[in-house]
Amino acid sequence: MTPELRARYAEPHRRYHSLAHIEDCLAELATVSGLTADQRLTLERALWWHDAIYDPTRSDNEAESAALAERELSALGVPEAPRAEVARLILLTCGHTVAPGDRLGALMISIDLSILGRSPDAYDRYAAQIREEYAHVPDALYRAGRAAVMRRFLEAETIYADPAFAARFETPARANIAREIAALQA
Repeated sequence: MTPELRARYAEPHRRYHSLAHIEDCLAELATVSGLTADQRLTLERALWWHDAIYDPTRSDNEAESAALAERELSALGVPEAPRAEVARLILLTCGHTVAPGDRLGALMISIDLSILGRSPDAYDRYAAQIREEYAHVPDALYRAGRAAVMRRFLEAETIYADPAFAARFETPARANIAREIAALQA
């Protein structure tokens, strides 16, 4: 997207939430069929901006990223309704829940979480990168907090709201998460 946006993803504190994550998300979006050109563009924009603001010491990253997307898309001349939809999709990545029938929302969160269902090696790299991003958190606190977050994914009826992503990733994601929780508790 813009050079400024690309620069955000190159910030030195980012390990997982980097340009590689955005490129991975965009590659996943490219595999999705049945979208109109406008829907695809909306999802592309939401993916580009969803982690634009990322500070692991704060809890408002999604809200700040959504606000930034609205401001920057406005400056690019994008009308209000598409900007609002991009912001809505970004905000869904905070809790990774979506209302039934919200196809774009289901795709947004499923794409963002696709890493959870990748190969064990890819998942382990992701988990290690997340730990690096949270290096400021003492190990015992990190282990307890991360295990609690990951446990919520296992307790959900489904991790992936989009059926095609669920078919591809649900089983391996659950295995990866369970394996990480076991390691965190060891």
